[in-house]
Amino acid sequence: MSLLSRTIALAAGAVLSAAVFSGPAMAQDGAGQQLYPLFTYRTGPYAPSFIPFGAGNIDYLRYVNEVEGGVNGVKILIQECETAYTIERGIECYERYKNGFNGALTAAIYPHSSGLDVALTDKARLDKVPIVSPGGGQNIATDGRVFPYQFPLIFDYWSEAEIIVDYIAGQVGGHDKLKGVKIATLYHDSGYGRDTIEPLAILSKKYGFEDIQIPVPHPGEQQQAQWQQIRRAGADWVFLRGWGVMTPVAIKTAARVGFPVDRIIGDIWSGSEDDARPAGAAANGYLAVSVFPPGTDYGIIRKLKEHIVDAGKSDLKDNSKFGTVYYNYGVIEAITFVEALRTGQARFGNRPLTAEEGQWALENLNIDDKRIAELGAEGLISPLKTSIDNHKGEQVAAKIIQWNGESWNTLTDWLKADPTLFADAIKAKAAAYAAEKGITPRVDASN
Repeated sequence: MSLLSRTIALAAGAVLSAAVFSGPAMAQDGAGQQLYPLFTYRTGPYAPSFIPFGAGNIDYLRYVNEVEGGVNGVKILIQECETAYTIERGIECYERYKNGFNGALTAAIYPHSSGLDVALTDKARLDKVPIVSPGGGQNIATDGRVFPYQFPLIFDYWSEAEIIVDYIAGQVGGHDKLKGVKIATLYHDSGYGRDTIEPLAILSKKYGFEDIQIPVPHPGEQQQAQWQQIRRAGADWVFLRGWGVMTPVAIKTAARVGFPVDRIIGDIWSGSEDDARPAGAAANGYLAVSVFPPGTDYGIIRKLKEHIVDAGKSDLKDNSKFGTVYYNYGVIEAITFVEALRTGQARFGNRPLTAEEGQWALENLNIDDKRIAELGAEGLISPLKTSIDNHKGEQVAAKIIQWNGESWNTLTDWLKADPTLFADAIKAKAAAYAAEKGITPRVDASN
C-alpha cells in the first residue's frame, strides 16, 4: 500500500466521525456570497506561522470586499475553522463547509496542511470539491487527469529539489562540477519532509553529486547527532527541510558544530523571519528558497497598507509582521482564490460559483504577466497557468533569499524549474495510483 493510500485509510475513520460535527446550515444569511472556509491553526505548535499568514489571507479578501466591492460584485464570506494543524480536526472543518454555509456557496477549500491535503484525496474526488494547496500539495496531483479535484498550485517539493541543485550548480561552476559534491538533506521526518527523497535520488544519478539523507524526528528540538553526522560525512551543502522549531534549532546547532551557515539552504517552510530570527547571530548569511517573497514595496502590499492596515482593519495584531514571508504568502494564496473566481465568473456569470464551477476555474487559471501587473503583484508572484494536464502550473519558479540579521535580501530573480525533468516520473506515479484505485484518467477535450 502506498504512503498516499495509507494516509487516506488512517483518515477514513475520522471522516465518518466528522459528519456528526456538521450541523444543518441556517437559511440564506450568506445568500449571494462566495464562501471562503479559512482553515486556521491559531493554536498548537505551528500557530506562529499561521498568524501572519492568516492575516495576509484575510486582509486581501477584506480589500477585495471593501475597496473593490467584491469579485465583480460578489462578496466573499470568510468563515474560520480551527484545525490546530491536526488531520482529524481538519476533516471536521472540511465536512462542515464542503457544501457551503448559510446559503454561501463553496467553490474550493484550502486545507493549509500537506497531511490534510493527502487525507482528503479520495473524499474530495467523491464529493467533487476542489482542494487547493499552494506550495504544499502533492506533486503526483499535478496530473489532473487522475486528480481532478487536487490543485498543488504554484510550487511543489520536486521542483524545489531541482531549483536547489541548480542553484548549487551555479555556485560551483556548472552542473558538470557537481560530480563529487556532497549535498545533505536534513528533513522533518514526515510525509512532507520525505517528499524530496525521490527527486534528489534522480538528480544525484543525473549529475553525480553525493545524496545524503538525514531525518529529524518531530518536533526537531534535538539535532546534535544529525549535525555531527553531517560533519563526519563532509557535506558541502545542506538542504534544510524543516518546519516550526526545527529550523532555528538546526541553524544554531550547525553553528555549534562549525558548519557554515551560508552553505545551508532552507526549504520554503524554513525561510520565514520566524525561522531565522530566533537563531540570533548564527543565522546571519542563512539562505532559503522563497516562493512568497517578503517586503512591502509591491503595489498590492502598499494598497493593503493604505486601505486595510492603516485603516485599522487588519487581522494583524503585530504590525511588524506586515510584509513578512508568511504575511505575503497569505496574500498570494488569497490572490489565487480571487483570480479563480474571476476566471469562473467569466464563463458562468458574475455570481457565486459552485464547487464544480470552481474546479473548472482552477483548471483554467491564467495569471499572466499582464494580469500580475494589473494586480500590483510584479515580483511578488510568477505567472500561473493551469490545465487538465497540469494542476500545478506550467512554470514553477522560486527565488533564493539570504538573512542579513534583520531581514531577507533577495539574491536571485525567479529561478525556473524544468517542467519536463520529472514529467514522466509524475505521470507514471499517477498512472499507478489510478490503476490501484480503479480510476479512468480524464482526457482533455480541448486537445
